[in-house]
Amino acid sequence: MMDLTFEACGLRLPILPSEGAPRTLAALQRALPMPLQLHTPKIAGSHIFWHAPFVEDAEGGVDVLSARPGAFIYWPVRQFLEITFAPLQAETAQVTVLGHIDAPVAQVVELGQRLRQEAGRRRFTGRLTGTALPPPPAPAVPAGIHAARLKLWQACPEDIGALTRSRAIMHPVGPVMQAESEARVLHEMLWWIRAALAQQPEAALRITLAMALDKAAVRLRDFCHMGDTAAALFACSDAAADPTWALPALLDEAILIAGRIGAWIDLLIPWNDLNEGFRSALAAAEVPA
Repeated sequence: MMDLTFEACGLRLPILPSEGAPRTLAALQRALPMPLQLHTPKIAGSHIFWHAPFVEDAEGGVDVLSARPGAFIYWPVRQFLEITFAPLQAETAQVTVLGHIDAPVAQVVELGQRLRQEAGRRRFTGRLTGTALPPPPAPAVPAGIHAARLKLWQACPEDIGALTRSRAIMHPVGPVMQAESEARVLHEMLWWIRAALAQQPEAALRITLAMALDKAAVRLRDFCHMGDTAAALFACSDAAADPTWALPALLDEAILIAGRIGAWIDLLIPWNDLNEGFRSALAAAEVPA
């Protein structure tokens, strides 16, 4: 039986794998051991998550709201690996249940509360270890794009880390939030294009892909001063226009790049502090909401 263990912040939680997701579990095993940077949810609120270094479709098609506390799930369109600890707020999505923690859920509740309160102030890291499989072969994409993806997954780019250091007018909140939004919307758009591969003409999808990548890259470069990070997106856009490169492999690589860009930016944001500040400002507003 496959061995799987989540470790973070002094916790060591064995995970009992599911038997209903062999394809996704194999992709997970090919990425082990997996370093983790934990994120706090912005809407659903009752899970801890980290970004998955692979792209897979939903396997088993479980509604996310039916995942019981303690479930270990893969959320494809968000590209998250998650551990839930309470019923989620209203969400609509199909997810893959990969297993369930073999430990009291209360331990995850405590970590989730700390993560929500301190995200953006400090980095929560961990490891996912277990029975590993050999890593996958390099994808059939331009070598520079693949190298850029690997570099992004190894460390936060300097131009992303620099976002919080500016004290110009409405900085750092303006550029940080705009950059996070651009990366998140691009990531979702790439998944939409991926879902259309079997239904739409490839030429049209290549044009759509290039435009989505260019739009996000221009905003990150020209508005948020993220020239080096934007370069990886421009390279993906150039490759999209070249039919030499197979579109499915290129799309998956672009998804991994865009998702990781968004993840690094997300880790900079003190979401709970912003939410509390927003609530306070609304309570004191002269114009009723």
